[in-house]
Amino acid sequence: MDNGTTALRRSMYLLWIAAAVGSVLGRVLAVNAVDMIRLEQYLKKRLESSLAEARQRGDEQAARRYEAELARGTWRKQRPFLSANDRSRWCTVRALVEHGTYKIDAIVSQPNWDTIDMVKHDGAGRPAPGPDEGHLYSSKPPLYATLMAAPYWLIHKLTGWTLGTHPYAIGRMLLVMFNVLPLAAYWLVLARLVDRYAATDGGRCLVMAAATFGTFLTTFAVVINNHLPAAICALLALYAAMRIWCDGERRWPYFACCGLFGALTVTFELPAAALACLLAAMLLYKSPRHTLAAAAPAAVAVAAAFFGTNYAAHGRWSPPYAHRSPQDNWYDYQYRLPGETRVRQSYWSDRHSRSPIDQGEPSPAVYAVHVLVGHHGIFSLTPLWLLTIPGLVLWCRQAGGTRAIGCLIAIVSLVVIAFYLARPVDDRNYGGMTSGFRWTFWLIPLWLVGLIPIADRASGRPWLQIACALLLCLSALSAAYPTWNPWTHPWLLQFLLEEDLISLGLQDAA
Repeated sequence: MDNGTTALRRSMYLLWIAAAVGSVLGRVLAVNAVDMIRLEQYLKKRLESSLAEARQRGDEQAARRYEAELARGTWRKQRPFLSANDRSRWCTVRALVEHGTYKIDAIVSQPNWDTIDMVKHDGAGRPAPGPDEGHLYSSKPPLYATLMAAPYWLIHKLTGWTLGTHPYAIGRMLLVMFNVLPLAAYWLVLARLVDRYAATDGGRCLVMAAATFGTFLTTFAVVINNHLPAAICALLALYAAMRIWCDGERRWPYFACCGLFGALTVTFELPAAALACLLAAMLLYKSPRHTLAAAAPAAVAVAAAFFGTNYAAHGRWSPPYAHRSPQDNWYDYQYRLPGETRVRQSYWSDRHSRSPIDQGEPSPAVYAVHVLVGHHGIFSLTPLWLLTIPGLVLWCRQAGGTRAIGCLIAIVSLVVIAFYLARPVDDRNYGGMTSGFRWTFWLIPLWLVGLIPIADRASGRPWLQIACALLLCLSALSAAYPTWNPWTHPWLLQFLLEEDLISLGLQDAA
């Protein structure tokens, strides 16, 4: 009977994961800036009409100009790269493969390849504020873009295509490779973890339903970003650590896996250093020999790749985020794109000239409220996390290895949230134009694990199951609301702005 129940449960996991992968894959295959379709049609028709009028009146000079604009595609506005954030990484991928450099000047000057997430220096890490000094680079750490460049190089060599000539075909292939397939692996590993550490079928089903349909990880699967791979790496590191700590596992691959993926999480989300340090301490306590022989070398290899690619890109070991001081500011500059005479100003030079959402919330208290329970609220947009709090309390009160795991998740969560709440006003922007407080998305797998004890308690209690189902429904609503683009305001903020129930200076950005 138990074997039959286990087989049925695992069949349900597989069906949920298959449905979720199909849903994400469908969104990836449809990825496009659909809000630009009508504008693109209008611009093209206007150019064609102007060309016809110029020919009718015999103005050959104007006709040639309109023909050139039509041929150059300046009217095109649709693109599968939905934000300046993800385009910043795509620009680096293109520059590496097509030009053999991390400089993105030649890429951002092309139509539809603009981005505001870029810095400027002289190639050796010295600021270059003048319009004709230095070169432009993505402000994102270059390791991830370097990894993406490898399959793109292969596609480019085999087909002759580029991301400029075939953005949809190549872009979607790389999204499947770097988002969809790792996300499927993430769900499979999570299912194994849930099956091992949850005690009831009802609890297991709730956690897996939440993982596949109720979090923002699926929302961000249609764009290249650091939050999704960070969450996947965090889960893999945590799974290996739980096998070591809770089950007494001492095989070398588990230690190497924990060290490798713990370090990779930090390369995607710097505050994840809190998780990596605590995991390292736990592993050292359990087996110093295995930790030093397997986990440490894996982590060192990742660190070498992170700092090495950063030095190759910028001539400095430290990432661009570290260069924002008045004496060493890569974000405050003027620039002139190739072939242009116009001098442009960095988007980040003057806080008051930015989009309202990027000007920052002046009040730390107001910011904390909206980060936790307000329009970008961790708990208001994904109310399932309200269950994680008592779940972690139950973990911490249990005897055995799971107590340490509960404490680990609680400590890391508090440290990361406190870090972001304590940021200066320039950084208090809720993650910019985005559908949730994205800087904590990498914590999602940890919070799903924290959900396990309370999900077990809900099993067999109809009223508690109904409450859990309602919270899951609301969480799935938030994840599904940004149907085609995760770089949009959350539904709660959009509603408040539309009904004039809030005034944050965000109306123009909406």
